[in-house]
Amino acid sequence: MLTLPNLLTLSRIVAIPLLAALLWWPQWPAGYGIAFGLYCLMGITDYFDGYLARANGAVSRLGIFLDPIADKIMVAAVILLLVRSGDIPGLHVIAALVILLREIAVSGLREFLAQLQVSVPVSQLAKWKTTLQLVALGALILGGATPGQPWVAAVGLVSLWGAAALTLITGWDYLRVGLKHMD
Repeated sequence: MLTLPNLLTLSRIVAIPLLAALLWWPQWPAGYGIAFGLYCLMGITDYFDGYLARANGAVSRLGIFLDPIADKIMVAAVILLLVRSGDIPGLHVIAALVILLREIAVSGLREFLAQLQVSVPVSQLAKWKTTLQLVALGALILGGATPGQPWVAAVGLVSLWGAAALTLITGWDYLRVGLKHMD
């Protein structure tokens, strides 16, 4: 049960409070720099836990359960802290909110469909959405570490809107499948 892929997933969950603590003080660029490094490391472990599980035939129920939870908790924590600090300012909060709402809705929908023994595979577009979302949040964290380079944060905000657009499209795709199984 505690295979290397599952330990990597658990390490991401355990690292989330540290990541949050580093993002707590927006006036501390070094903290944001360390947070960016940790965020990148967490992204690498996300890639490798799935890769190793599939390559070694070690896909487990625990991993299937924990991996998306780890991703959603990390994304939600980073979004909330970047909104709090003003790194996601003004109307850009709408893009962040779209992402958070979709994550909650799709999680609930997947749980509902699982009770009906209906599987909804992750689409390629949803993988692109996740990638763009992770790039956006990474750029926004890096933007806090490099306040003299405003273009870094601008890339993050543009990417955040791109991720929000893909979020709406993929969320609608999941909802359409789910609606077929509702009374």
